[in-house]
Amino acid sequence: MKLNERGLLVVLSGPSGVGKGTVRRALFQMPHHDLVYSVSMTTRPPRPGEVDGVDYYFVDKETFLRRIQEGKFLEWAEFVGNYYGTPKDKVEEQLDNGKEVVLEIEVEGALQVRKQMKDAVFIFLVPPGKKALYERLKNRGTDAPEVIDKRMKKAESEFLLAHKYDYIVVNDEVNNAADRIMAIIRAEHAKTERTIHNYIKMLGEK
Repeated sequence: MKLNERGLLVVLSGPSGVGKGTVRRALFQMPHHDLVYSVSMTTRPPRPGEVDGVDYYFVDKETFLRRIQEGKFLEWAEFVGNYYGTPKDKVEEQLDNGKEVVLEIEVEGALQVRKQMKDAVFIFLVPPGKKALYERLKNRGTDAPEVIDKRMKKAESEFLLAHKYDYIVVNDEVNNAADRIMAIIRAEHAKTERTIHNYIKMLGEK
């Protein structure tokens, strides 16, 4: 029995290369979960095979900028001439339906979300060590050495922001990290501040 009927917004964040996407996919493969992935909105054109509302919500720049002015994003950013953001209304709709909404995002975006969603659960995913992070970035084979060095320097500054999160989860092994995150979600649902009102209401029912 789940006393807290509203879903949780779970913000999974951390430095580049820490394995956010891999851990999130493992989380969604776990049995008996009620998770949904937060779909971002973008102004970039769809790539072959991408589906509107599944991969992204595709909109024109005018629509995106108007939504910024109306405060309809939990966070947004511009990258290489295109805009990306998390639509607040879509997230709220899923939460009202009792779904656990997982938002996989960079540190800067997570701190934007924190300002608006005080009851969200913020999880900072970290590597077992700096050497492990460097090896992961190197083994991806997508970045030049100088780019890897820049990512490592950025990661060092992001590690200092860990105190702004509710939990720190070490990604020493993907399935272990996913298990820890699922345990956090279950524990959060049992928090008194999330359940007390519904429990008192239940006690008053005949």
